[in-house]
Amino acid sequence: MMITTRKATLQDLPAVHDLVRELAVYEHAETELTASVEDYRRDFEAGIFNVILAEDAGQIVGIALYHFAYSTWKGRMMYLEDFVVTDSRRGQGIGRILFDAFLEECRVQECRVVKWQVLDWNEPALNFYKKYDAAIETNWWNGKIYTMIK
Repeated sequence: MMITTRKATLQDLPAVHDLVRELAVYEHAETELTASVEDYRRDFEAGIFNVILAEDAGQIVGIALYHFAYSTWKGRMMYLEDFVVTDSRRGQGIGRILFDAFLEECRVQECRVVKWQVLDWNEPALNFYKKYDAAIETNWWNGKIYTMIK
């Protein structure tokens, strides 16, 4: 196994979408995934998000999809929207390689905070993040408003 990481290109977005769908299935929320590959292409080209890929022999086996955010208390921040290693390759150290590449990108971009969400029942993910001494907050609640685009 020779895992490499690199930034995604436009051509990688169908594979990125497939891994996001795999994550949605794992989280029992496949019907919640409504963004299409075309949406990904449009927004990727507009610079709305970036992706770091983990590859093994040219095959994409993991993604870290992220975008910039801003903390009024801390300054520049990176938000990790989705972090996925394909199910058949979990437990092989790929997540660590990919997460380390993401954290390095955050350092290069001079971010002071890295933020993400993790489901409270996802013990493997919680244990993974604890290895990084991550603060898993339980006192902040998420707020959302969904709008319909016509």
